[in-house]
Amino acid sequence: LPAQETTAPSQRAARFARVSLAVRHSKTMSKKSPGDFIKQVLGRPVIVKLNNGADYRGILSCLDGYMNLAMEQTEEYIDGQLKHKYGDTFIRGNNVLYISAQPKK
Repeated sequence: LPAQETTAPSQRAARFARVSLAVRHSKTMSKKSPGDFIKQVLGRPVIVKLNNGADYRGILSCLDGYMNLAMEQTEEYIDGQLKHKYGDTFIRGNNVLYISAQPKK
């Protein structure tokens, strides 16, 4: 018997939309690997979105192959509202939804 998919239709649609956007975006950009992006943002301000919806904004200090990461000068945002400020922060990789470069102010 084929395995049944356990994700809700809305989750599948959202995942498909993210993948489609990434594919379209990658066609317009030069070929860069995720490693190139990480090298570019190490030591710079980033936004880390977690699976629970929280955002962490700070300076990316280091990242390993499991996407475990360390950040400095970190701020925690929940529903767009600043909740806490931390010095050094360590985030386990399985909680990370994505990492993005923080836009310049």
